[in-house]
Amino acid sequence: MYNEEAVLTALFDRLVPCLKQVTKDYEIVCVNDGSRDGTWDKLKAFAQANPRIKLINLSRNFGKEIALSAGLDHTVGDAVIPIDADLQEPPELIPELVAEWKKGFKVVLATRKSRNTDSWLKRKSAEWFYKAMNSVSTVKLPPNTGDFRLMDRQVVEAVKLMPERTRFMKGIFAWVGFSTTAIYFDRKARVAGKTTWNYWKLWKFALDGIFSFTSLPLRVWTYIGAFISLISFLWILVIVARTIFFGNPAGYPSLMVAVLFIGGMQLLSIGIVGEYVARIYREAKRRPLYLIADTVGINH
Repeated sequence: MYNEEAVLTALFDRLVPCLKQVTKDYEIVCVNDGSRDGTWDKLKAFAQANPRIKLINLSRNFGKEIALSAGLDHTVGDAVIPIDADLQEPPELIPELVAEWKKGFKVVLATRKSRNTDSWLKRKSAEWFYKAMNSVSTVKLPPNTGDFRLMDRQVVEAVKLMPERTRFMKGIFAWVGFSTTAIYFDRKARVAGKTTWNYWKLWKFALDGIFSFTSLPLRVWTYIGAFISLISFLWILVIVARTIFFGNPAGYPSLMVAVLFIGGMQLLSIGIVGEYVARIYREAKRRPLYLIADTVGINH
């Protein structure tokens, strides 16, 4: 939860009855990811009224992926269902998720039938991302599927074994595998509040996914370099032939085009290498994923 004060009442009014349909022995682990509004104070009031609501208050905003990891680290249930507080994923699906889990599936995905609540650009960019990711990575992401899913305790423990600092949770969930099925739903608009996501954050999120689960961008530059070398050799032959037969050597414009083109390609390749180096740097520092400022009801 990040600045979700406006939606908390609606969230618990819908979430708690759905959990009671499934079991009396439930827990709701809420992660406050450095909210700047009254989210934490309001959460404490709900936790006081219902001891099955457990709270984790991170020391600052660490981002959605790490906050999700913090939540998974502090669950104890036989099955775990991550869900965003904005109610775009309906809690009413929880009994269906549990029913599929009881059939023996370790993972039950909640997949969107459509993205009608998103803009055309967001729908298309999501479509392009999934196609690009699944074409370059050995880890296949289920399209139109977010973090809302049921995971068996065995799956959660497997996810917790993955310590990387740059967290792309959709990829991590897919990487661990296990038997999987899906149910389908229509995603709704936010019940209240405003999203903090924008296209720049989505772009960085997509890059994290690509660089975390494939080395293809590095390998591509081997082929690009070989291709440019071949073209350069052929262009040298053209220049020599023109000079010998026509006395017309390439001049300043041709030289500048070649220098600028090669320079631009080199900078682009260095940037891609830099993305991987930056991730190695973050891993080498071995900082903790997150810091907790306060908890309520967490005894593990």
